[in-house]
Amino acid sequence: MSEIVEFVNHAAGSITPAIVEKVLRVLPQWKLEFTQIRAPLFPHLVDQLEFLADAVEDTAEGAYKDLPYFALAEAVFALIYAHKKVGIIPDSILNLGRADDSSVVRAVLIQNERAFAVYASVQGLNWSEITSHP
Repeated sequence: MSEIVEFVNHAAGSITPAIVEKVLRVLPQWKLEFTQIRAPLFPHLVDQLEFLADAVEDTAEGAYKDLPYFALAEAVFALIYAHKKVGIIPDSILNLGRADDSSVVRAVLIQNERAFAVYASVQGLNWSEITSHP
């Protein structure tokens, strides 16, 4: 997992406020696309992506002001990565196509667990249901 963490950290370093703004504009469409993900080996992935998308929306729109920028940047990167059809493992590969997406999302959730747990609490969500497990 340390390689994935390094990958996420490096990529998140290139997320600028302009990129956050671009993602915010397409996020409603992406959220609909995420609901169509069928990944039985990664049953929490859709909920985790929805959680990250909501956190990005709330933070970028100013409704939630306590998410650290590095957590926002990592969440934005995870959403961009999950949206792309080709990653480390192409999404078209049966059963394994979402393994890399799940790993990236889990790395973001694990690294920013405190910040996201606070966000979840403020939103009235049970952090343990969001889980950082596949």
